[in-house]
Amino acid sequence: MGRVVKVVFHYDAGPRLREQLRELSGAGLDVAVCPVEDRDGFAQQMRTAEVLWHVLAPVTADVIAGAPRLRLIQKIGVGVDTIDLEAAGLRGIPVCNMPGTNSRAVAEATLALMLAALRRLPWLDAATRRGEGWSWDPALQDHLAELGGRCVGLVGYGAVPRILAPVLLALGAEVIYHARTPKPDAVGTYCTLPELLAQADIVSLHLPLGAETHHMIDAHAIAAMKEGAVLVNTARGGLVDGAALARALSSGRLGAAGLDTFEQEPVSADDPLLRLDNAVVMPHLAWLTTGTLERSVAVATENCRRLAAGEAPLHRVA
Repeated sequence: MGRVVKVVFHYDAGPRLREQLRELSGAGLDVAVCPVEDRDGFAQQMRTAEVLWHVLAPVTADVIAGAPRLRLIQKIGVGVDTIDLEAAGLRGIPVCNMPGTNSRAVAEATLALMLAALRRLPWLDAATRRGEGWSWDPALQDHLAELGGRCVGLVGYGAVPRILAPVLLALGAEVIYHARTPKPDAVGTYCTLPELLAQADIVSLHLPLGAETHHMIDAHAIAAMKEGAVLVNTARGGLVDGAALARALSSGRLGAAGLDTFEQEPVSADDPLLRLDNAVVMPHLAWLTTGTLERSVAVATENCRRLAAGEAPLHRVA
């Protein structure tokens, strides 16, 4: 790069990542790390930013309006539902994502949530730490299950299911999936969504949030699922009606859930889902590994180079 490009990374980077970002000065990047909690600092940094590396905090029209020099919004990840695409478009600011960079991390986290939900690992961990691990209620044994021999339904068949499906098959699970169209190279059997909900012991969500998919798992969809089924969501919280899910878990209509995402984030401490022993929860970190960060920084750096060189960016979505 012939000149320095000012980048704001809207995330609280750890020590190792901060060191890697400092080294990018040799590539012509001045990367300012701004934690999400520092709203004033973020607003100040955005006044001179040319590029925003965005993770999850919403990029609103006000954020864009407060960045007169902004030339690129780079999503660290895939979903761009947290970005005001219309406001970016009115300014002619490209919005890019990076498909595939976090797919392995999310696939592995999805598998971890499935296993943790089936074996009630959070409850067992807490009980063992309290010294009560060997005095559990015998009724618990009726809820401890294996993944092998179960039918897993993948809703959506993008990069994450493509990694996850062969692993599930190798563990002895039956794999079915639903997507807009059948995939000729898919591992698993294509079916309609109603068929998937009726057949799957575990339903795992892997699709973007939009008007068509908002609350796709509502009380009606839950009623169509097998009694005692497990729901896993590492995609977007808005895909699921959280209140309906909490009722189904509390009543035993569903056996368990593994959730990395919630309708409102950060999730409220009094959310009913957090009080349920059969819900395994994470703070939207399924994507976050050192491997994901390394791959993401490489793509983001390349797009900054392309921006400075006047070349078309990679993975432009808007």
